[in-house]
Amino acid sequence: MHSSVPKERHTGPVTLRRTAVPTGTADQALLDSSGRTDWKTKDAWRTLRILSEFVEGFDSLADLPKAVSVFGSARSLPGSRECEIAEELGGALARAGYAVITGGGPGVMGAANRGANNAGGLSIGLGIELPFEQGLNDWVDIGIDFRYFFVRKTMFVKYAQAFVVLPGGFGTMDELFEALTLVQTGKVTRFPVILMGVDYWSGLIDWMRNTMLDDGKIGPEDLNLLLISDDVQEVVDHIVSVDVD
Repeated sequence: MHSSVPKERHTGPVTLRRTAVPTGTADQALLDSSGRTDWKTKDAWRTLRILSEFVEGFDSLADLPKAVSVFGSARSLPGSRECEIAEELGGALARAGYAVITGGGPGVMGAANRGANNAGGLSIGLGIELPFEQGLNDWVDIGIDFRYFFVRKTMFVKYAQAFVVLPGGFGTMDELFEALTLVQTGKVTRFPVILMGVDYWSGLIDWMRNTMLDDGKIGPEDLNLLLISDDVQEVVDHIVSVDVD
């Protein structure tokens, strides 16, 4: 599936190509529980690299205007419904005075960045080191490549006033439920979480209502943490209303 992707890896300021590209990633090396004989030295040094990623992210994004993080699949095709919504959303957010933050990849992310860029807004891409390199899309104004998922996820939350989640896969689900957990537990407050792509999400919402809620794993108020809408203006108005409260 990824055979056509150029064999290139960006690790911080370093670019690796062809045979110099390692087979694993920094996250993989950190989390792998096998071969731990050298953990005392290597993991101790990794903490400095992790710290440097936090510093780089905080320093690069500290002066951002208000922003909204938009998530969705890198596999969505140009012209698909979710890409059309993402591009319209990116433009509407930019016109409302928000920067748009995505994972910096193609698909939904590229569409949201493109919409913001074309509307004269600020477009941010927070990339991640992966075994198959995607690279940042052409519509990103400020781009940061991270080695560690947990550092990147902190930046998505810290610099955003809201999350908008469009159709996506495991990575999108990860961001969605991380956001819901942070709001549910009070780690972040006044933080809208919005699902766009009503047909795509309807099965999940039904399961949350009919299984999670009915079984007592969540409360009725937890479902109210989500706004579900395909209306771009309704979504932007909701974000603005929470932001000014």
